Order: sequence, then structure tokens, then C-alpha cells
Amino acid sequence: MALDLLLIGLAVTLFPLPVMAFALVLASPRGARKGVAFILAWLACLVAVTATVVFLTGGQPPPPRSAPSIAALVATLVIGVGLVVYGEHRRRRGRHDAAAPVPAPTASSAPSTGAPTAWSAAALAALLQPWGMVGAAAATVVQADLSDGASFLVLAAFCLLATSTLLAMESYVVLSPETARRNLLRLRERLLRHKEAAVVVLCLLLGLWLVGRSLYRLVG
Repeated sequence: MALDLLLIGLAVTLFPLPVMAFALVLASPRGARKGVAFILAWLACLVAVTATVVFLTGGQPPPPRSAPSIAALVATLVIGVGLVVYGEHRRRRGRHDAAAPVPAPTASSAPSTGAPTAWSAAALAALLQPWGMVGAAAATVVQADLSDGASFLVLAAFCLLATSTLLAMESYVVLSPETARRNLLRLRERLLRHKEAAVVVLCLLLGLWLVGRSLYRLVG
């Protein structure tokens, strides 16, 4: 369970779409305060999913080969296949978009300049959560044994790892506001150019891992 959760947490924290949105939140007026709202909402989603699974299992993993255990493995397998399919779809779409002519920018396609509020930043965090990966984490948490203190540490490490990029960005803005805002906007521009490749790699690698691990446990 620990290795699976840490790999999922790593994929979540490196997923580029929330990072790009968070960079804009931090670069807006009072960005540090809105960033806190974003992070709290992000963490609340992770904690809520984890706590719900633990509540349903009573903090005890189901016996091997039992119906709940097999159901969790099947769910992980389905999510893994879904991530692989999604990653391959994004890869093919990226190749098609690269071959297509780029339309000239228009006034209607310009980004909105409206600054987000703290509430909208919190809502954005919930919307941009990579829910497929979080679902895989939920299926993995089914195996958590809360009678063992190490399981608490693993669950906490997962939540912190999945939030680590956001925490690092927030800390940067708090310590050096002006420099951080400029650099974070540059980071967003770089991610904008390479986000498709990052999404494809993360989805394919994590999806293949989940599929392999699930099949091994189902047939082993």
C-alpha cells in the first residue's frame, strides 16, 4: 500500500494543470491569501476521500480474496486502464494538434483578467483535483490497517506529498512575493508549452503501474 500511495501522490503533485492554475492564483492581488484557500480546499478533498474510505472499512483491511478486497483491486484496474486510455488519447490529440495550423489569436480568445477570489480559488482546487488519480488512491487506502501506527504515517505522507508542489509555491510567494510572482508566471508559460507531454507521461506511467499491480494481485 505504501509504495502505491506514494507513487500516486507523486503523480498528483506533478500533474501540470493544477500547478498552472495555482501559479495564476498566486500572481493575482493578495495571491498568498488566495493560495491558502486553494491549498486548504485541495487538502480537504484528499482528507475527505481518505477518511471516507477508512470510515467504510473501519480501519481494517478486508481479508485477501474477499469480495471487498477483489472489488478494490478491480476498481484500481479500471482506473489504471482509464488513465492509460486517457494518456494515449491526449498523446494522439497532441500529435494531431501539432500538425494542424495554429489559428491567429483574437480578442475573444484572450485570457480573462479578472482576479479570482478566495472562494473561487477554493472551488478551483476542488475542480482541478486529478480525480482519477485520487480515486486510485481511495481504492488503495482500502488496504490501510489503522491498528498499525505506520499506516497513519503513510496516509499523512500521501496527503502531504500530493500537496507538496503547492506548498512549495505558496512558501516561495510568502518569502519573496515579487520575485516569486514573476518566476511562477514564467513557470506557467513553460508548463503551458509542455503540459500535454507531462499529462501523457504521468497518466501512462501511473496507469500502467496500477494495471500491472492489480493484475498481479488478482491472479497471484
